[in-house]
Amino acid sequence: MVLAVSVFLSACGPATGTADGPIAERPVRVVATTSLIADLAREVGGDRVEVEGLMGPGVDPHLYRPRESDVARLVGADIVLYNGLELEGKMGEVLEQVEGRGIIAEPVAETIGEGGLLAPPEFQGAFDPHVWMDVALWRRVSTAVADALVALDPTHAETYVANAEAYQARLTALDAWVREQTATVPPDQRVIVTAHDAFNYFGRAYGFEVRGLQGLSTATEAGTADVRDLAAFVAERRIPAMFVETSVSPRNIQAVLQAVQARGFDVAIGGNLFSDALGDPGTPEGTYEGMIRHNVGTIVGALGREE
Repeated sequence: MVLAVSVFLSACGPATGTADGPIAERPVRVVATTSLIADLAREVGGDRVEVEGLMGPGVDPHLYRPRESDVARLVGADIVLYNGLELEGKMGEVLEQVEGRGIIAEPVAETIGEGGLLAPPEFQGAFDPHVWMDVALWRRVSTAVADALVALDPTHAETYVANAEAYQARLTALDAWVREQTATVPPDQRVIVTAHDAFNYFGRAYGFEVRGLQGLSTATEAGTADVRDLAAFVAERRIPAMFVETSVSPRNIQAVLQAVQARGFDVAIGGNLFSDALGDPGTPEGTYEGMIRHNVGTIVGALGREE
């Protein structure tokens, strides 16, 4: 794939970024890797941007391999927004090559800085990329998107800043709502068990213990021992529900479910959580705010409320 991209980029010739005239006089062409970042770019950019997302609903960014059509979109962009922190693992070299052609490529989550990031020891020195699970952190990422658009299109800086501030006010309210809702879960039941560790930032921000079968990336396979150990944890702690993810195959969580039941404890599947991608466009879960509300409602509903 990397060799094919190199050939494709060579055939395209040098990137100009001005084929349709000055940026100030036309919409900014934004390409975003994930649906989460595409949604954020639309909120901050408003009518000033045309956004294309490479990865749609249910797509796992850890495993996503870029296609030739993706490379064409990247080459035609004024700016590429991606998460970074190794989330788009198999796109890394492609993004480097595109950036080497003079196209701006911004790893927006990396602007948070090490002080705000999680670095679990089992992930060999890398940072957890799932920063959107903490609404306050995603609010900070929205500032990075606004800064990138202002730098590219300073003529319309006031528009980007105003859009970002309005969206950030909504995220502040959303963060408060999440805290209010999650506080209703009894403390001893605040454990989120999923296929992979996408919810560590959620856990840190809102007071939940998080257990994922596959670690931070779905590129790692869960073994029999992993299933057995997680099943023992669920049965011993008597956790009422586990969760499947919309972008990850449910087979591993089903294996844990069967192993827990073999230990004599009847755990439930609490529902589907959106982890690495938003829902279908046009649905509430197709936006970041709707996705968070869905996840919180599912978690709170499955793990129980205090009477």
